[in-house]
Amino acid sequence: MLPIYTGTWGKCHIQGIAADEQKDFIYYSFTTKLVKARLSTGEIIGSVDGLLGHLGCIAFNRADGRVWGSLEYKGDAIGKGILKALGTDATVEDAFYIAIFDVDKIDRLDMDAERDGIMTAVYLKEVFDDYKGVGKNRAGETVPHRYGCSGIDGTAFGPMFGDPDGPQYLFTSYGVYSDLSRDDNDHQVLLCYDVSDWKQYEKPLSQAHMHKSGPATPYKKLFLYTGNTVYGVQNLEYSPTEQSYLLAVYKGVKPTFPNYDLFAADATKAPVWTKLKGIGEEGWLVQLAESGSVDGGTGLRGWRFPHGSTGLYACQNGDFLISEPHTAESGLCSYIYRYVRHEKRGFVLKG
Repeated sequence: MLPIYTGTWGKCHIQGIAADEQKDFIYYSFTTKLVKARLSTGEIIGSVDGLLGHLGCIAFNRADGRVWGSLEYKGDAIGKGILKALGTDATVEDAFYIAIFDVDKIDRLDMDAERDGIMTAVYLKEVFDDYKGVGKNRAGETVPHRYGCSGIDGTAFGPMFGDPDGPQYLFTSYGVYSDLSRDDNDHQVLLCYDVSDWKQYEKPLSQAHMHKSGPATPYKKLFLYTGNTVYGVQNLEYSPTEQSYLLAVYKGVKPTFPNYDLFAADATKAPVWTKLKGIGEEGWLVQLAESGSVDGGTGLRGWRFPHGSTGLYACQNGDFLISEPHTAESGLCSYIYRYVRHEKRGFVLKG
């Protein structure tokens, strides 16, 4: 299969991909915009622009035909870098949302996320509270951001752990700061939401006056011990064929960990309420799948696979579409290749 070329879309790199295989559409998140194209040909259909925050990993919801993605606004290095890339002196308040796009309405380039009636958003108070919260480093000193939370990125639809044939939920995963002085940032944090009643929360988003309409708490908050990864989970995707959640990351730098690029969490095993290593509190712990390389020192499992952190989609036939980002003279772009899973290498190109 020839790769799908995304086209070039400015100074912000691709963050995630999703597809509607029945209607032959693929969607790309390019940080401040959403792009719609033909899955079979790569022909660009339209785009949604005007975002001043970070649109990250995206997921297609087969239940309602819309694209859902993590959307965060914050004043850290990432947020400031986005505004600089956009060439704007605008200021935004710290806020975290799930953005929901009515993609059937995307029919031309440069549609506006605020004014064209395409996007609604649901506020995630849990993320804001942890971002503004605190933790402790090994010296016992108070440090910013509970669990090292830098916001959210990975987004996926799938079943609850321990119930792979059960109802679908929305999962979103924390970004996590890389801080070598602390041990409370060594878990991936997954928030699970029942979105069957989210119509009551959905509102258009004015970036000048951020709304706070959303659930008070998630349905469940889950932890996966992987060792710290730089900015947490970049792309989260459920694989029905393996009954596992795949987590593509920017690998960590703590020398005590294997620092894999890709992990898999076993969705067949129910979460266990236990004391969380390095955090000093109890929580719901999920388990890594028993596949991939095993690190002798920690027992952690994963793969050294260089792609997936900028786009990972599980096809209905068991294949995967994976983004490989590039830089062109006219801007940042990506090629989307078709892969199959491989026990030792994570993925290999489909022949």
